[in-house]
Amino acid sequence: MTVADVSVSGHPPKSRTTAAAAAAVPAPFGAATAERLDRLDREATQHVEDHRPDKTKQGYRADWNAWLRFCAEQDLPPAAVRTGTLVAFVEWCWRQPGQRRGTLLAPTTIDRRISGVVVTGRRQLKLQLAEDIAEEARALLKAKIKQMEKDGESRGNGPAAALLVRHMEKVAAALPPTRFGIRDLSLMTLDFAVAGREHELAWLRVRDITEDPEGRGLLVDIRVSKNKPRKVAVPFGSRAHLCPVRT
Repeated sequence: MTVADVSVSGHPPKSRTTAAAAAAVPAPFGAATAERLDRLDREATQHVEDHRPDKTKQGYRADWNAWLRFCAEQDLPPAAVRTGTLVAFVEWCWRQPGQRRGTLLAPTTIDRRISGVVVTGRRQLKLQLAEDIAEEARALLKAKIKQMEKDGESRGNGPAAALLVRHMEKVAAALPPTRFGIRDLSLMTLDFAVAGREHELAWLRVRDITEDPEGRGLLVDIRVSKNKPRKVAVPFGSRAHLCPVRT
């Protein structure tokens, strides 16, 4: 490099730096390549969507339908997923009726509605949404829940009825003494013992259930969980006919 190649500051002249930067920018794709890449993007999105659990897809569909109703009432385009519109959406959802007559929408349902709208906006509409786009909406929901609890207000259907031992007694008595009956009994008693969700039990494999090396029962490795994977020790039950270990 000669003296002429270096500026007073010791760096190459600006014209050469600009030229090098321009050369580093990749040339735009041709029309055929761009079309192919767009098609691959759409197919990838559909492929992932096809592998989502049906329950998840149904929930997101319901969330997006609620968003469409909100947008129609507020004269907004469905793609207007923004911080302000999500806050307004929470206010709108707070006034919506629940599934049970005479109730209002549960806070947990509203929280899922927010997630469903953001996920659908990103995946289906390809919106470039900030990670914290729903932060203000969830802050408002949290404040409303605090006020609801303070006022003693009840929303939604409430928690589902618990499965109790007396219920399992009736189920066990009705099951036939066959391999299918034993299978159903083992599923019910094991699910009860690990306090498992439906999908957690569905994803269990034989390799995930091992005998306790000290002979105290079973060790169940719950690998797939909506909340948190965990390992649960299942001891022998006090009622032999309802014992998940024996079954």
